[in-house]
Amino acid sequence: MACRKLDISLTSTRTPRPLIAVNDVNAIFQRLRARLQGIAYSMLGSVADAEDVVQDVWLRLHGAEQSLIRNLEAWLVTATTRVSIDRLRTLKARRENYVGIWLPEPVLTESPPTPEQIEERSSEVSVALLSLLERLSPEARAAFLLREVFDVDYPDVAGAINKSEATTRQIVHRAKSQLRDGEPRYAVSSESHRHIVQRFAQALGKGEFQLIKSLLAEDAELVGDGGGRVTSFPKPMVGGQRIAQLFYASNLRYKSGLRIELASINGQSAMLRYFDDALESVQSIETDGERITRVRVQRNPAKLARIASQLQVMLFTPL
Repeated sequence: MACRKLDISLTSTRTPRPLIAVNDVNAIFQRLRARLQGIAYSMLGSVADAEDVVQDVWLRLHGAEQSLIRNLEAWLVTATTRVSIDRLRTLKARRENYVGIWLPEPVLTESPPTPEQIEERSSEVSVALLSLLERLSPEARAAFLLREVFDVDYPDVAGAINKSEATTRQIVHRAKSQLRDGEPRYAVSSESHRHIVQRFAQALGKGEFQLIKSLLAEDAELVGDGGGRVTSFPKPMVGGQRIAQLFYASNLRYKSGLRIELASINGQSAMLRYFDDALESVQSIETDGERITRVRVQRNPAKLARIASQLQVMLFTPL
């Protein structure tokens, strides 16, 4: 998302300006809320934690000396970044004791109805990238996201993480180097990605083992997050044959009770798998343009609850 240059300085040493009217402050905050939520979610990989961050920023805003704020939008972006950094430090400590593999909470991103939401969607972060970002320190993650995803200029990124511009450039450079090994080896168009996911979903729905296997790369990887609440693998499963057998076993077990649907998750085509009409998992797919190279399966009920609730509302909302 192309961002106009921001003056990230939180306060000014100049003569205090007149206070912004409370109604104007509230209006600006509400206009920017989706953007702030996007920054916080990209930092934390959790919708609930992102909402907590934005609420914290709201409270800080109303407790701040607003006559010293030079640029309210910049203040909000900087405050959100800094609160997210602090929150991520706490979360990283907790995730060290997480049962099994930790994957980010997926977000349902159906076609937005307004121009404002369309603009926000341009900065969506895929489940794959969110998973890779776990390699970075909180400050490096913030710097990388602001610069590479939200397209904020270096001086403004430096202000947000409270570092010099030279140091910030080094942080972003090192972050990109750390992420490079885990990045997809092929650039795949959204159309090609959607086509492969659609074929895979159809193969799974019909229980066609040979087709399922043919759509998986020989060295494909499956990563699952059960959060200790449901069964999942403690480490990645590697091998297209093994993964195909696992998927096929679900067909044999649930037969007509298994249903696969397509959905937009974090801005990419993904699969929703249902067992007996209950959402069992959200499956995010990586491909090389021809076959599937990685499947990230979110099975943790706590991380599926929000999507399941949204889908229920969509199902019963009249057109």
